[in-house]
Amino acid sequence: MKKLLVIGIGAGDPDYLTLQAVKAIGRADVFLVLDKGEEKSDLVRLRQDMLARYARPGHRVVQAADPDRDRAAAPAAYAAAVSDWRARRADLYQAFVRDELPAGGTGALLVWGDPSLYDSTIAAVDEVLARADQHFEYSVVPGISCVSALTAAHRIPLNRVGRPVTVTTGRRLAATAAADVPDDVAVMLDAHDAFAGLAEPEAFTIYWGAYVGTPDELLLSGPVAEIAPTIQRVRAEARARKGWIMDTYLLRRVHAAN
Repeated sequence: MKKLLVIGIGAGDPDYLTLQAVKAIGRADVFLVLDKGEEKSDLVRLRQDMLARYARPGHRVVQAADPDRDRAAAPAAYAAAVSDWRARRADLYQAFVRDELPAGGTGALLVWGDPSLYDSTIAAVDEVLARADQHFEYSVVPGISCVSALTAAHRIPLNRVGRPVTVTTGRRLAATAAADVPDDVAVMLDAHDAFAGLAEPEAFTIYWGAYVGTPDELLLSGPVAEIAPTIQRVRAEARARKGWIMDTYLLRRVHAAN
């Protein structure tokens, strides 16, 4: 039986690799690395550095172009756009298992952050298995997520005592009524600075980070009403400089019980 390892490699720092991830990398024969284009070539280099350090001698690396996703899709078409993109990802995984893994071989996918948090890899692998023409086993190795890396960098806990934490996207935050914004909310995939559009910015503190765990790490925090313009400026400058940005933030209601 062929085996596939879905390995979380953390949020940017090579030292975020867990011992479990290091051992999993060492067990794999073949790795699939998705190329996201020249602008994000440093993400490929990071994976290559990890493999050079921890993969077994004689391992192979297969590179493929990551399918583009329609990021401008209207809200009504968003789910369909993601489903289409995930299906094209599944096509790549299917070809990788079919064409690159020998019988009894072990392949691996290196997933940025944690595979279980706002990532399509597990769902795409399940889609491949559902097609019924592929037979393989797979397992998931958790990684240090960008949320964990963010709160560690700011030296704050993710939750407050006895209180829930919501993890959501910028798109969903922007569509949330002011009265329904959670007291503690971690926001990912915010391409349009939803924090700047809060109806009650004076009610929240923001802990923001971009490229967390990398040499380009940026961290800012403070009352949303005061610091939002600074974050927007720094974010725009960083995106223009690198061609892409990977950021997340925690919003914390100021007067909620601790």
